[in-house]
Amino acid sequence: IMGFGFASLIAGPIMQILVSNFGLVTNFIILGCVYILIMGASSLYLAPPPKEFVEKYLPTTIKTATSTVKIKQYSVAEATRDWKFYALWWIFFTNITCGIGLLAVASPMAQEVVHMSPIAAASMVGVIGLINGFGRIAWSSVSDYIGRRNTYILFFLIEIFAFYALANTTEAFLFQLLVLIIVSCYGGGFSCMPAYLSDLFGTKQLSAIHGRILTAWGMAGIAGPLLLSFIRETTQSYALCLYVFAFLFIISFIIAIILKIKTTKKEKLISSNTIA
Repeated sequence: IMGFGFASLIAGPIMQILVSNFGLVTNFIILGCVYILIMGASSLYLAPPPKEFVEKYLPTTIKTATSTVKIKQYSVAEATRDWKFYALWWIFFTNITCGIGLLAVASPMAQEVVHMSPIAAASMVGVIGLINGFGRIAWSSVSDYIGRRNTYILFFLIEIFAFYALANTTEAFLFQLLVLIIVSCYGGGFSCMPAYLSDLFGTKQLSAIHGRILTAWGMAGIAGPLLLSFIRETTQSYALCLYVFAFLFIISFIIAIILKIKTTKKEKLISSNTIA
């Protein structure tokens, strides 16, 4: 997933060179051929994990002091009938909507709001690509220690204050710092979601369940830029849109807390019933 974050740093300049030298259509033909070779060769290396690995690292039961509890492995149909799936869908949708909306206008916003030069704003966009990639590594690592539930609560708490502060800053350094913090959380939201899904629904049909959750990404890719553009054109200001994003994160923050409380209670109930 880090590769997705870093991809814009590599693909962007390459596409510009290809388009300027060979034209738009030829650019896509060249990239398509390159992608076929790289992805085809990579696919030959992929293989299911050995049985011993699955038994060791993907257990189907949890051992308690007195007995063993079987971990429920959800099917796609079961997962999509569970309220927790839709809670995660909204959380994912909000994080991407606000993050991708900010990314879409990061450069012009920097020039207009804090009066950065076009060169400085372009440099900031390059750093955004790095932070987007590294944020996926850092936050996913953090989630392994504090848990996915706590990580998403922390995401939204940070982003509420970051978007609110961003709407009120006119200082270039603070503006860039806030944007990079938000982008790190945006990237981290991608890398932590598969693990969060496996925590709640198991790994039996994780790829299919993850695919359903990714519909939030597709919807957010439309909603984020459109929402920001509409508010910007209506109010002639970025501030109100940033306030709206902060409000959306407040809703997601509340949902993330409810999700944590409900699932923690369920785990404790299962544990107590097993011991009893």
